[in-house]
This record gives sequence, C-alpha cells and structure tokens, in this order.
Amino acid sequence: MGNIGFKEILLILVVVLLVFGTKKLKSIGSDLGSAVRGFKKSMSEGEAEEQASLAANKQIPGPAGRDAEFPETGSGNRDTHKNGPGG
Repeated sequence: MGNIGFKEILLILVVVLLVFGTKKLKSIGSDLGSAVRGFKKSMSEGEAEEQASLAANKQIPGPAGRDAEFPETGSGNRDTHKNGPGG
C-alpha cells in the first residue's frame, strides 16, 4: 500500500477527464504552463538582480575589519552615584 502504479494513475486521469472535459483540461494545462514559465522567469530575474547587487556591494569601499568609531559623550565620569553605592 502507498505505491501508485500505472493503473491507478490511468484511472485518476480518466476520472479527471470525465469530470472536467477536454476543453477545460486544455485550458487548465495552458494556464498551469504559463504560471510555471512566469515563476521560472521571475526566479531567474531575481537571481540576476541578487548577483548584480552582490557585485555592486563588493565595489563599495568601506572600513574592512575596523570597528565603528563613536564620539565620546558626557564628562567621562561613568559613576552616577556621588556618595557611593547605597547612599
């Protein structure tokens, strides 16, 4: 059980043909084919766009391996308790 053989697939196709008819199946097939083509086209365009973006990011010079520099703020005294802890 669980294995679909040739007879089962043929039976499913005959039932689908009887339910939908040949004209509707032709329409469904062409719609499905155009959807798959559109999906493949958008995937290839997305990959090309991603590759172009990666190539553009490699050309932008930046601080390689350095940490960001932030200006010092305040008086530099980080002790907020003037009398020490607890008081």
